[in-house]
Amino acid sequence: MPFTTSWDDFRLVSAIAEAGSLVGAAEKLGINHSTAFRRLGALEKSLGSRLFERARSGYSPTPAGDEMIALASRIAENMADFERSVAGRDVKPAGTLRVTTNDTFVSYLLAPIFVSFRKTYPDIFLDVIVTHQSLNLSRRDADIAIRATAEPPETLVGRKMPVFAWCCYAPNEWLEDGQLRAPSPSWIGYGQALSALPAARWLQDKARPAEIGCRFDTLIGVAHGVAAGLGVAAIPCFIGDQIPSIGRTGELLRFGDALWLLTHADLRQSARVRAFMDHAANELAARKALIEGR
Repeated sequence: MPFTTSWDDFRLVSAIAEAGSLVGAAEKLGINHSTAFRRLGALEKSLGSRLFERARSGYSPTPAGDEMIALASRIAENMADFERSVAGRDVKPAGTLRVTTNDTFVSYLLAPIFVSFRKTYPDIFLDVIVTHQSLNLSRRDADIAIRATAEPPETLVGRKMPVFAWCCYAPNEWLEDGQLRAPSPSWIGYGQALSALPAARWLQDKARPAEIGCRFDTLIGVAHGVAAGLGVAAIPCFIGDQIPSIGRTGELLRFGDALWLLTHADLRQSARVRAFMDHAANELAARKALIEGR
């Protein structure tokens, strides 16, 4: 009986190549190590060719493995194209909607909007993916991305919302009429995950390394550090103005990043995508003063 490869076989080979190990591939696919080992052995036996070279450093694809990985990538792209095309034809706002954003927006801006959206569209199930990584909307890792950026990717379409204002914040007991009373307070810096922020570059010019007492890799961490008295920090006004125990010091800072609601062009006519884009745009417009620091 001739052997026929399945999509699961392609997914397994791609996962091994990406992880460089059977253990990593098994974790990615949600299977155990022995299952991944058995499936790879059966696949190689059926094909009559080794797909990976085994070494202490990990699994590396053979030429046959490279061919299968390339084919898997093309299949995945075609499947994503088909899924976007079908999803873009829905006429009723119902089903699952995957929205990706970061923890800062969820905590200080979006949670109430998600609540009102669900009340308005109870037939839409929200799958919110909270990450600082930019997920690939072309592969349908998400349907909508809510991001802060000055220039969104050309492959995406969407709506530009207000431009963020930032300011320096300190604990209220350190302030008098907006001026710092605390002698030479430390700055709170930004960790590696936030190193691309314009605010991180601004702080490099503003403070010497010795003046930075600690750093956090999330803006929520930075804001809570200010509230705890660890130091002064520049944070978006929509965060700082919602924390009663801290206050502004200095002028508003504008780095040019705006809030964007983004989706793939193939999905912009989807009923559930349009429903969310319209609803979120209206709700965010109502919070324009908060976002712009007014």
